[in-house]
Amino acid sequence: MRIAVAATAPIGADVLERLAAKHDVAFLLTRPDAPRGRGRLLAPPPAKEAATRLGVPVLQPERPELPDELVDAVVVCAYGLYIPPRFLERALWLNVHPSLLPRWRGAAPVERAIMAGDEETGVTIHRTAEALDAGPIAAQESFPIRPEDDAGAIFARSAEVAARLLDGVLVAPMFVDQPEEGATYAEKIAPADRELDLAQPVDAWRRVRALSPHIGARATLHGRRVTVWRARLEDGLFVPEEVQPEGRRRMSYDEFLRGVR
Repeated sequence: MRIAVAATAPIGADVLERLAAKHDVAFLLTRPDAPRGRGRLLAPPPAKEAATRLGVPVLQPERPELPDELVDAVVVCAYGLYIPPRFLERALWLNVHPSLLPRWRGAAPVERAIMAGDEETGVTIHRTAEALDAGPIAAQESFPIRPEDDAGAIFARSAEVAARLLDGVLVAPMFVDQPEEGATYAEKIAPADRELDLAQPVDAWRRVRALSPHIGARATLHGRRVTVWRARLEDGLFVPEEVQPEGRRRMSYDEFLRGVR
């Protein structure tokens, strides 16, 4: 099928690569290049990097635009910009959302599911609608959140499931209304969400997993501010495994402790 993809974040790049292996991708709609990293140098979004490798044409308008080129559908995955209703009327827009809608509508469904201690999550393919993640559902599949899973693992599994679900949906899309009962909202991760309460070891462990490997949780350990990238629970205690002191590289917690001594 001839499709377009609207994506920006790494999960969108993953879905794009999987779709391009089976479908004719006419173009990628993504956000403009933005400052990234410690040097704040202008860099392309992950989806653009994937499209460039694949030879897929890239559009990067400040606000969504839809060219006159005809496509069978537009697949949206972590695009990050509001799509005006006038564009939704011109093509079939299918949104890939990494949660079991209506639970965790919004910007950070994977992170919020892990933070909340959900035992399962999944992927929902739904028609893109004006209301946030509230369109009718075409397909949905669940999978467990394992104790060792961080957000990166859930995003990777979600992309794999999404591509498989889309194979069926794109051929013969059928929709059922999405219920409002059970709806919850996954607010964007704010600075306060990154702070670990070490007096709450289970919450701290979940928070580290939820914010790794893309954001990072923050704490003060032995008087030093660090980003905690990996941790474990051991006999009910929170044990850091990989940390990054301010202005330094990532290191094991044991290496960090040797530096403190």
